[in-house]
Amino acid sequence: MAFFRPRVSREAEVRYHADQEVGKGYGELLEKVARAEEEFLRAQAERRPLEELHAAAVALDRALTEALRAAEAAQRATFGAKAYDDRIRRRKAKATPAGAKWTAEVDRLRTWRERHRLTGIPRLPRRVPSKAA
Repeated sequence: MAFFRPRVSREAEVRYHADQEVGKGYGELLEKVARAEEEFLRAQAERRPLEELHAAAVALDRALTEALRAAEAAQRATFGAKAYDDRIRRRKAKATPAGAKWTAEVDRLRTWRERHRLTGIPRLPRRVPSKAA
């Protein structure tokens, strides 16, 4: 007696198509990261005020985060719709050339963003209240 088993859950299929759409914009977001990094490096080289440098660093962080989200979506979409429901398929998909490429790209962007957050964003001095409680 054969039982019907759906190949992919409806939720996985919806998430797969959503990730495909998000992943399509990865190239544009990477260009946005390059522009934000260029602006941040220019601000550092010109020794701009701390507030401007901080704003440029935060803009770079936001651009990196958007690019990372798009890369993660493209990575999941590359793994295929079945990988959303099955961890073994996900693991096997990482071993394919396309899966390994996206995994390395996600790791690169995540490392870049974390390094920037730890060492690249200048901290603004805290304002001390005029009255101490």
